[in-house]
Amino acid sequence: MGTIETIYRYPVKGLSAEELTSVEVGSNDSIAFDRAYAIENGHRDFDVTAPKHMPKLKFLVLMRYEKLAALESRFDPDTHTLTILRDGKQVSRGCLKQPVGRNIIEQFFAGFLGSDLLGAPHIVSAPGHMFSDVPEKCLSIINLATVRDLERITGEEVHPLRFRGNLYIDGIEPWTELNWVGKDILIDDEPLLKCFKRTQRCAAVNVNPLTAERDQSIPARLSRTLNHADLGVYATVRNHAHIKQGASIKIV
Repeated sequence: MGTIETIYRYPVKGLSAEELTSVEVGSNDSIAFDRAYAIENGHRDFDVTAPKHMPKLKFLVLMRYEKLAALESRFDPDTHTLTILRDGKQVSRGCLKQPVGRNIIEQFFAGFLGSDLLGAPHIVSAPGHMFSDVPEKCLSIINLATVRDLERITGEEVHPLRFRGNLYIDGIEPWTELNWVGKDILIDDEPLLKCFKRTQRCAAVNVNPLTAERDQSIPARLSRTLNHADLGVYATVRNHAHIKQGASIKIV
């Protein structure tokens, strides 16, 4: 048995995390406002009338733009206002439900990333859609013991937020979560989640969330040491769930 230590959501794909003490999640759903918005990188391919899963590189993500980690974003779920800070100072603010607000944020990213962009940035969303790296609406789970063992392997400090998980758990042996695929996950003894996939890591985890520097080669190191590049798992929500920090977690 382990414990849920922290809970995070990422209202805008590619931008910073928001810590939560508890969440309500519906069956086959995700945490409210988790990856609810994304910023298209030039090409306007997302169809708001027929939303579907798209590759992550269609959007502004850390895999391509490590500079994003230098920004702190704050999202107000009541007004959908996004505030962006750099070095603790506000650099942009706009309501993502309004064209003028989206335009303010888009102009900021156009200036911030400049010629590295493939074209003009474009904020997108659709009711009920999640801009996850996988087609399914889900939660991502990171085992902190695994992160600590990765530090042993690499000989370097590894910040857990490199892996942009929703549920960070502890008290479970490192790497054992990779064997959870197909199994039910109990939270406070209730069968609420079902693990369906290991998380294969990309270059985004090489970016240090504190310094915005691409300072490690984690997927390559995993592949050389463990013959895979997986860290963390995805789980779908089986039943309506109330999940809180400190809750117990175990596998059936």
